[in-house]
Amino acid sequence: MWNKPQQLNLISGALFFVSFLLVMYGALHYVLHLPKFNLRAVQLTAVPRQVDATQIEAVVRNELRGNFFTVDLEATQRAFEKLPWVRTASVRRQFPWRLEVDLEEHVALARWNGAELVNTHGEVFVAQTTQELPLFSGQSENAAEVAQMYRKFSQQLAPLQQQIIQINLSPRRAWQLRLNSGLLLKLGREQTQERMQRFVAAYPSGIRSEAQYLDLRYRNGFAVMYKQPV
Repeated sequence: MWNKPQQLNLISGALFFVSFLLVMYGALHYVLHLPKFNLRAVQLTAVPRQVDATQIEAVVRNELRGNFFTVDLEATQRAFEKLPWVRTASVRRQFPWRLEVDLEEHVALARWNGAELVNTHGEVFVAQTTQELPLFSGQSENAAEVAQMYRKFSQQLAPLQQQIIQINLSPRRAWQLRLNSGLLLKLGREQTQERMQRFVAAYPSGIRSEAQYLDLRYRNGFAVMYKQPV
């Protein structure tokens, strides 16, 4: 081999290249770990309304690893999204030592099956709140549908100035609504919005305030149950 200068040149070139890569790696590693790139601040794009500031501080203190260059943004994002009121989180670097965090919070629409909450996107989540919210109940996979129908029924009831305080979708897909007046509406499984419109049209002139519930599951009318005999 020693009498083959061409091979020696190839080997020496390869060794030089490897040495150059090692030197560059060491230099890059040194630069990336300089103290000036240590994370010094985490800035929120907006003041949270529901997320507890102490929980955010706990994520920053316990979950952030590395400096400006080495911090795992995806892991940090997942850590923020585990907080009770956080729907989504976005984390970005701000050179040279800051992280910017954008938190999208859940907006609670109703309580779900008594133990959870459902947001305005129809997503079920777990959090604590003292807000007065309507109660939704149904199968977990139907939460988005219940939220959607709640909006539609509420629009129909707006002329009567009545609000829904409880809405239930049974496993057999039958709808029941309770209004803030205490009145229970049984809409059944079919033509629910048409039945609701029939109720809205008849309520001002044909239904007394003592009504306990209405069964709207009839083709051309409805039955009224009163608290006391009429």
